[in-house]
Amino acid sequence: MPDSYSPKILIIDDVSTMRELYTRYLKRDGFVAVEAESGEEAIQLAKKTNFSGILLDLNMPGIHGIETCRRIRAIRRHKFTPILIVTSEDKTSSYIEAFEAGCDDFITKPVNSVVLCGRLKAHVQRAELYRKNEGMHEVLRRYISPETQRMLDKYSGMGKTPPPEKRELCILITDMRGVRQLAQEVDSEELFQSLGAHLSQQAELVYQHGGYVDKYAGDGITAIFAGEDMERQSCLCAQAIIAFGQEVILKKRSHLFVVSCGLSKGSVVIGNIGSADHLDYTVIGEPVNLAARLSDCSSPTSIVVAENIQAVASKDANLMFIPRDDILIKGFREPANFYELTPSVHS
Repeated sequence: MPDSYSPKILIIDDVSTMRELYTRYLKRDGFVAVEAESGEEAIQLAKKTNFSGILLDLNMPGIHGIETCRRIRAIRRHKFTPILIVTSEDKTSSYIEAFEAGCDDFITKPVNSVVLCGRLKAHVQRAELYRKNEGMHEVLRRYISPETQRMLDKYSGMGKTPPPEKRELCILITDMRGVRQLAQEVDSEELFQSLGAHLSQQAELVYQHGGYVDKYAGDGITAIFAGEDMERQSCLCAQAIIAFGQEVILKKRSHLFVVSCGLSKGSVVIGNIGSADHLDYTVIGEPVNLAARLSDCSSPTSIVVAENIQAVASKDANLMFIPRDDILIKGFREPANFYELTPSVHS
């Protein structure tokens, strides 16, 4: 093993001479050995220590080797840790039970040091790849939307991208006023942190109301809502975002970002756009453009809603809408009426 990398191996055996023998084998091959004389001791060590691998005797007094394996595998930090069982048994039933408990391999007694260290190295290297892939996957989840994750999970093993899909969705776009002016007055790092905190809370409110964030812009988000209750939930979310923005202003916890929202509904296309080297899985269509226009033309702290959302959401008596006859959006195929959703009222 490289000098800079010394994997820590947990040796579990009730016989001290066997532990000493395995320790000698492992140290000679660059491993760090930690000994445990019982399943109980091993489980406690595994709960608080990250091990690169585990050697486990099958037949021990107290907690049996198979039960020890099962309990260690259930510990989150050892989800991928290779567990190699050392035994003199040659029973198929024992092998089946051990693999079901989560073991990765068997080493038969008498133990050959070359076989032991060779198999252990292979399992440790494989586990490291699993951990790296898992860590990368966790990081990617923070950069892509749940809809993109769903698409990747479904199609990543097929070697192809999904065809565009038409869907009826509600689109919510927020616009934070004053960002450009603040960029000239406030330190860029401070502004970036404040913007990030504000957008993070907007996104949290979107997810709380059953939607997901399709895109972040420097001064707002594009959120998507689907399902039977999407009209009402998108309106409730917009109210919550406006309420949060006003709370920030009143408490002066951050820079004075004034938020407005535009809401529209209609048939959109979800699919991949971009080049062969860089794709973006996103939503495009007239409702997206309309929501952006409504957000732009709305006054600060207001929510402007398309008529097809108002017609459904107004069935909730707690959602109040005011006609906005002064809003005229040009360039769309169908003339439309718009409404302003009044702020939420807290008792």
